[in-house]
Amino acid sequence: MNHIYRSKKVVKKSRMKKVFFIFTLILFATAVTIFIVYWPNISKNEQQVLKPSKVRIGFAMGTLKEERWFKDRDILIAKAHERGYEVEWVNANENDVEQINQVKYLLSKNINILIIVPNNYEKCSSAINLAKKRGIKVISYDRLVKNSDIDVYVSFNNYKVGELMAKWLLKTVPRGNYVFLLGDPGDYNVQMIKEGYHKVLDSFIQKKQINNILEKYCYNWRKEYAYNYVNNLLEEGKRIDAVLASNDSLAEGAIMALSEKRLAGSVPVTGQDADISACQRIVKGTQLMTVYKPIDKLVDLTLDIVDKLIKNKPLKPTSMLNNGYKNVPTFFIDPIGVDKSNINDTVIKDNFHTWDEVYITK
Repeated sequence: MNHIYRSKKVVKKSRMKKVFFIFTLILFATAVTIFIVYWPNISKNEQQVLKPSKVRIGFAMGTLKEERWFKDRDILIAKAHERGYEVEWVNANENDVEQINQVKYLLSKNINILIIVPNNYEKCSSAINLAKKRGIKVISYDRLVKNSDIDVYVSFNNYKVGELMAKWLLKTVPRGNYVFLLGDPGDYNVQMIKEGYHKVLDSFIQKKQINNILEKYCYNWRKEYAYNYVNNLLEEGKRIDAVLASNDSLAEGAIMALSEKRLAGSVPVTGQDADISACQRIVKGTQLMTVYKPIDKLVDLTLDIVDKLIKNKPLKPTSMLNNGYKNVPTFFIDPIGVDKSNINDTVIKDNFHTWDEVYITK
């Protein structure tokens, strides 16, 4: 009986082992199947999580009124895309409140860095504060934001812009009645340009070789102001020997007033930005010169700075400029004075404008 009992016990244990083995085999097969079916998706999801998202740049522009700002926008977007960056851009249309609201919008789009062209150098500081509270680094682009915690200021050297205009006029008109047409008082570049030309001309003004018969702001850079200022002087019988207009739009307004008195071309007028119409006036002889600012270089410099800020690499600024809040790392690009003698070797050679655009008009 004992023998029969033990035999049954052995058989039972053997069956249990077989059942356990089969069960284990089924579990293993199920696990392998699940691994084969679901692993690609798991791996894919894991790769998506690990893959870094694109850097998104917010580009807040104060205006698109002048021709040059279209170039800044288009070149910056194109070159940013080449580097793998996304760009979300807005234009405040010279409205300070709208610019603050647009910065709020850009922050809602989860931008990683803010590039801003302030409409007003003082009123824009609250927009900067919004960005800094979110930990977003800010580049002040071609216009300085005063009294704010901007990280970088990148621009053309606007002191030299003023110096170039003054030096060109001095070579042509070393003495006489000068008219100074400044841009918008809310644009800090205007103050820099003013400081630049006064640095060159003040000694001549003090010696009475140059008479400053008018020095006025043109709000929002409107050429209508320039036209009215020059026209009123001419109507009063004042002689004008030279006009230092702070950009090409103001130059156009001044030349319109001069042309009505048949003085266009006989009174030297400066400008800035190398607008196509200004370049055409230069080759025709109605505008003396313009200050050319190679925007490609400014954009490349700006995006190099973006690279460094995103990667937390140290900046090596060419100078530091106090904006009323702190000393701001500053990068300047030198502008270029352009007249008839070098327009082919500058504006046209750089393909800023083509030869046909400058010399052939409809």
